[in-house]
Amino acid sequence: MNGPNNRREDPGQSRGQLYALMVLVGLVVLVVVGVNAGVRLGNRFAGTPVELSGNPMQVVLEVFTGAVAWPAAGTAVVVVLGVLVLAVVVLLALAFRRIARHRSRVDDKARYMGRGRDISSLTAKASRATSQRLGAGEWLGVALGRSVSGGQALYASAEDQIAMIAGPRMGKSTSFVIGAIVEAPGAVITTSNKRDVVDATRDVRKERGPVWVFDPQGVAEEPATWWWDPLSYVTDEMKADRLAGHFAEGSREEGAGKGDAHFDGSGRTLLGALFLAAAMTQTPITQVYTWLTNPRDERQVQTLREHGFPRTADALYGIVNTPDRERGSIFSTARRMAKCLTNRSIDPWITANGSGDPRPQLDPAKLLDDGGTLYSLSMEGEGSAGPLVTALTVAVVEAAEEKARRSPGGRLPTPLLGILDEAANVCRWKQLPSLYSHFGSKGIVLATVLQSWAQGVDVWGDRGMEKLWSAANVRLYLGNNTEVKFLSDLSTLIGNYDRLSSSASTTRGQRTRSDSLSRERVLDVDDLSALPRGRAVLLSAGNRPTLVRTVPWLVGPHAEAIRASIKAHDPQAGQTVARAERDLAETTDELGPVPGVQAA
Repeated sequence: MNGPNNRREDPGQSRGQLYALMVLVGLVVLVVVGVNAGVRLGNRFAGTPVELSGNPMQVVLEVFTGAVAWPAAGTAVVVVLGVLVLAVVVLLALAFRRIARHRSRVDDKARYMGRGRDISSLTAKASRATSQRLGAGEWLGVALGRSVSGGQALYASAEDQIAMIAGPRMGKSTSFVIGAIVEAPGAVITTSNKRDVVDATRDVRKERGPVWVFDPQGVAEEPATWWWDPLSYVTDEMKADRLAGHFAEGSREEGAGKGDAHFDGSGRTLLGALFLAAAMTQTPITQVYTWLTNPRDERQVQTLREHGFPRTADALYGIVNTPDRERGSIFSTARRMAKCLTNRSIDPWITANGSGDPRPQLDPAKLLDDGGTLYSLSMEGEGSAGPLVTALTVAVVEAAEEKARRSPGGRLPTPLLGILDEAANVCRWKQLPSLYSHFGSKGIVLATVLQSWAQGVDVWGDRGMEKLWSAANVRLYLGNNTEVKFLSDLSTLIGNYDRLSSSASTTRGQRTRSDSLSRERVLDVDDLSALPRGRAVLLSAGNRPTLVRTVPWLVGPHAEAIRASIKAHDPQAGQTVARAERDLAETTDELGPVPGVQAA
């Protein structure tokens, strides 16, 4: 429990003087205990009865004045006692050294941050109660780490949305993503531009349900043993436009700016109309790019009219009959948006291999029912499969929303967990900030993971990134960031503490003491920029910011299963496990094992 004010520090008393006083008191106690033990036990061993005072200090005085004789056996008693005391001191010194070795340079600031009741809604007890109230069983939620001050295990509950900013090599996969995936009670979707999470968790998740790895660019060298039709998502003009939006946003190069509003908007309209025409005629999506190479082709206008989309047909007709120069620019823009469809390696993942293709076709709704796991992988950059990764992610989430609407209480009976790792690179979902807070009430738990604030701004703009960050109930910062404005804002949110300083002076023989109160930042910008690996700042709704120790998967209940999965699938399994063990050494105390991610 917190004291009345854990944000005040009084360094007025000299710590050096305090330590000297403690040492002096300790020596006096040892002398008193040693002399009394030597006299009393020495005489007992010698069989010489001696009348001694019941006052230990009186005995010491009598020994030193010669009033009481020092027995010969007393020296042996004092030597044995001294050895025991020395052994205890050495053991304590080693223990404190081990503790100090695993304390980071910011851990002392934890006492000024949230602890105890300040973060009670994040504890295992509170998270379990939330899951039970929502019908999500005994799932504790997503493990966030352990509070540095108090050691409490902290969780994001079954109705929380998560946003994380973690610079490169700060252990987000080892200490967050992997553990969250293997602990999820139901279906999981996750995105990435690397294979590490897939290798570590796929065999563990296979025990829960079917595993699907979408890898059109060979990130994990996964064969196309199944396929998904992006146009199966398109049932009307609105979904066609959303799909076109994913292609438009996913094809934009990082830092490219807003582009030309007219041609980008018209190109998206054109692409959406052709997607709708292809969906209505069950034409492979790859054929859309071929249509884009013929700007004068009006056949799809008629297709849209025949299937009951006259206004979309009119929009397509207007583009096709635009003056040549403008029309060429619009079609060129649409081709740039759909460039990934020219990549032949993507074809087997999004088109059937003939009418008798024996491979299973992914159905997002069935994925949810089966408690399956979908890994969507893509490289970043122009022409990547990012638009398809975004489209597939959105298709699953929207299928989850539809299922939630049909479920009691308007929530999924078992939560869907979505880890949108490298979201700014491979899953550029433009509408995500506006929808974020809405998902929590549906039983859809999303965690958006970014390397920097600027990455989010590049996808969603300043207002969009602020909206996403604010809409998240749980916000984590893991370090390795040099964005001064973001770090300054974070420092302000963490807050200040009052530092009470005292000084003494002597004037004309009179000693006076004066006190001054100053306010200082708990963690300043430089502290946050250089936040040690294994530490994270946690901000959550209704709680004071707190400092947490991240917990690698190696100390979780699935450690052996994860090791086995890595060994079975990771070509560099030895290096991967060794790196995880280094993370463990940097983020755990050696005084005892850290409980597993689901330990209460």
